Amino acid sequence: MWPRHFPRVILRASAALAVLGVNTCGGPSTPPPPETAKIPVYDTIHGVELVDDYRWLEDQDAPETRAWIEAQNAYTDSFLDQVRGRDIISQELSALMKVETMSPPMIRGGRYFFTKRSPDQDFEVIFMREGAEGEDRILIDPNGWEGETARSAQMVEVSKDGTILAYAIREGGQDEIELRFLEVDSGNELPDVLEKARYMGGALTPDKRTLYYSRHGDEGPRIYRHRMGTLQSADQVVFGDAYGLGDILYPQISDDGRHLLITVMHGSAGFQELYLMDLARGGSVATVVEGIESNFTAAFAGDLLVIQTDYQAPRGRVLVASMARPGIANWREIIPEGEHVMQSASPAGGTLWVNYLENVVGKIRIFDLEGNHLRDLEMPSLGTVAGGGEWDSDEAFYVFTSFHMPTTTYRYTVSTGESEVWFRPDIPFDSEAYEVEQVWYESKDGTRVPMFLAHRKGLALNGDNPVLLTGYGGFNISMTPSFNPSMAVGLENGAVIALPNLRGGSEFGEEWHRAGMFGNKQNVFDDFIAAAEWLIANGYTKPERLAIYGGSNGGLLVGAALTQRPDLYKAVVCTYPLLDMIRYQQFLVARYWVPEYGSSENPEQFPYLLAYSPYQNVHPGTAYPATLFITGDGDTRVAPLHARKMAAAVQAANAGPNPILLRYDTEAGHSGGMPVSKQIEDSTDLLSFLFWQLGVEVEGGDS
Repeated sequence: MWPRHFPRVILRASAALAVLGVNTCGGPSTPPPPETAKIPVYDTIHGVELVDDYRWLEDQDAPETRAWIEAQNAYTDSFLDQVRGRDIISQELSALMKVETMSPPMIRGGRYFFTKRSPDQDFEVIFMREGAEGEDRILIDPNGWEGETARSAQMVEVSKDGTILAYAIREGGQDEIELRFLEVDSGNELPDVLEKARYMGGALTPDKRTLYYSRHGDEGPRIYRHRMGTLQSADQVVFGDAYGLGDILYPQISDDGRHLLITVMHGSAGFQELYLMDLARGGSVATVVEGIESNFTAAFAGDLLVIQTDYQAPRGRVLVASMARPGIANWREIIPEGEHVMQSASPAGGTLWVNYLENVVGKIRIFDLEGNHLRDLEMPSLGTVAGGGEWDSDEAFYVFTSFHMPTTTYRYTVSTGESEVWFRPDIPFDSEAYEVEQVWYESKDGTRVPMFLAHRKGLALNGDNPVLLTGYGGFNISMTPSFNPSMAVGLENGAVIALPNLRGGSEFGEEWHRAGMFGNKQNVFDDFIAAAEWLIANGYTKPERLAIYGGSNGGLLVGAALTQRPDLYKAVVCTYPLLDMIRYQQFLVARYWVPEYGSSENPEQFPYLLAYSPYQNVHPGTAYPATLFITGDGDTRVAPLHARKMAAAVQAANAGPNPILLRYDTEAGHSGGMPVSKQIEDSTDLLSFLFWQLGVEVEGGDS
């Protein structure tokens, strides 16, 4: 699973408790939620009888479910529409979100391909620039597209000579996309269209005659060969017949077009295998590595294959292999395991860019292919950095971002080591007024866990600051500071952003990841709860001023925190979540995640899943914090039934005065793709909920 990055929601602080036209204390006058029918279904799993009162809500298209969704949205509207200052919230979000944006470019044939959005546009536009100083030309502009569902466009691939663009069309936030092709010079669409499906990457050969792509179908993933100019129905499977629904395949093609590198992922966070297909020899396949339960990634660097792995090196190392003899027995180590965790290794301009986390602070160190250290890139603050380029280009690009620093793209000249700003957004935000610090705290079992805190300089530790605590803790994904417009609104008004680096991520290598997997998943929840306790004990906040947020796997995180420590927070925002961990693997692409969580079908894994599964641990008579569940029909990754069932269960069980709400969108989904105007609307709802619950006054609004 892939994370939804930081929420488009944050608190706005003020000492005043008066706010909003709704009961700020959430007292007995809070109207009850719509009644939800209980229709118990009994299951016996490994000798344990379970009852599921809301199984009927799993049927997304049933008239009863649709009527229930409509009633829930109306109930949520009845609260959020009354929040005074909603217009001010919307205006402030608009000022930070309706700005020009620009992605780092992809260089092909001396041309720069990138996306850009102007302040008055809802969607990013795909551009091409002829040379570094040339004029920008629009290639694909989805802002004029008509239809009932919002559609966005994104770059997928550009031919090596820069004359063919492959791009995707996405409806709402769905994972499934349609692939199309544009002849760049003429602006004409090519007849090739790959129908809407779940694709995992595409690679055009240098002669532009063939596209290799990965598609996930009913039987699992397959690599297909598409001859340009032919119908998709004629495409042939060239790799993958042995793989099932829980596997993922990614193709990459070498610069000379001879070799196709195929990465096999066994689940979203399972181990990887690598294979090299020789296209000049009829597609014969050589094994690079298989059957080893470690992480392996690879990239082409001229006539070498660069392999980054944690095999026999938990913090990571880099090796190289020749195309002729790519097997593990012939690998040569060039960068050994070091003190800090290696996140990635990317060839660029005849060098190797290695991204490290040094106590969760991003660093890029540059090496040659003999492993000699050349130089480091200097960063302005604690934050997130990522970059790379083409092997045969003297240009590379990197981006830096932090909670208080908008994402800025830099152009780097490899031969001279000089950097210059390529694009910095013009956002009305005073970065110098804020700071990011890193603190450490102890979790339940004594493990030391780091946490990033962002706030205004000179913050008073009076125990009364509104705090948004967010996290993820899974799938070998590291969580580092990045800029978000809604977070900026919070920082401007005294809020504290807290991001702990929970076990389950990659912040300290595979051992840290495994400490939050399978039966160790409770460690992740303990780390998160301990972070909340530390913030309270150290004078940053108190339970009445603390909100927690999580999405996707982070939605599971806050769902568990909600059920395990409902007394610790005032508000919970749980978006696109996994919550029924007994049945999750049965829906959509959830088989991807069994290598991370386990499955209730396994008698050894069932007990620990049942012990923490949020849906099965909702207990009647509990006073729960105010909670907003968010999901929608457009989520084709995490089944929205999780949020539907959980909202019904918590509403029925809640013995306290706090409202339990569901915001259910018919378009929004896991992959974004929403117009900026819709993002502002959704963020306004979220801010309204949090302002109301945390007693935050909106400056300029009615009190």
